[in-house]
Amino acid sequence: MEARTIRITGALINAVAILAGGGVGLLLKGRISDRFSQSLMKVLGLCICIIGISSALSGDIMLLVISLALGAFLGELLRIDGNLNTLGLWVQSKLKQDQESSTFAQGFVTTTLLFCVGAMAIVGSIDSGLRDDQSVIITKSIIDAVAAMMFASSLGVGVLFSAFAVLIYQGTIEFFAGFFQDVFTDVLIAQISATGGIMILGLGTNMALDGKIKVANLLPGFLFAGAYYYLFLR
Repeated sequence: MEARTIRITGALINAVAILAGGGVGLLLKGRISDRFSQSLMKVLGLCICIIGISSALSGDIMLLVISLALGAFLGELLRIDGNLNTLGLWVQSKLKQDQESSTFAQGFVTTTLLFCVGAMAIVGSIDSGLRDDQSVIITKSIIDAVAAMMFASSLGVGVLFSAFAVLIYQGTIEFFAGFFQDVFTDVLIAQISATGGIMILGLGTNMALDGKIKVANLLPGFLFAGAYYYLFLR
């Protein structure tokens, strides 16, 4: 058990992949026309929608409705989306960028949510923490590296800072996975992943259709999904 609780290998692999992909994207920034960049973002948004839908279909419909509704209510009270944007703008100001014209906060918030709320982030971190199996994380890292490259070429350096959020989030799951190996059942992971799928769908909608969904405010839905599972589905 002790050996299991000190692993964050998967999180490190994922964070490095995002930094590498984002770095390549920064080198391409300014060399791609705005028209091409916008089209690329919309296509990527549509692909993200498909990923979100496929994940959401595995969930219990009442769990999704109740957990996301309660999550949205709590998220609005806590102003999670606004606070994340404020954090992004604060970091941006420390880098002495123009807050009005820069897309730092947008890049940071969008990619942080995209890289963290998916099923692979949870399942891969648990596999790495419990079984020292990084196969899911490596697959996710490849996908994230490509996405980071595309986002960074359009939204800039804020995308790279999402790597630190991934390191903290996935590293925490991986680090403590050994303590909660009896809690993370396959069914619970499937329900949490489905909840994350709706959030990913929201991100894709924002990108593809210029939506205004405050996806970060849905994050408490993960807690309610777990509670609903243990109260009604277990």
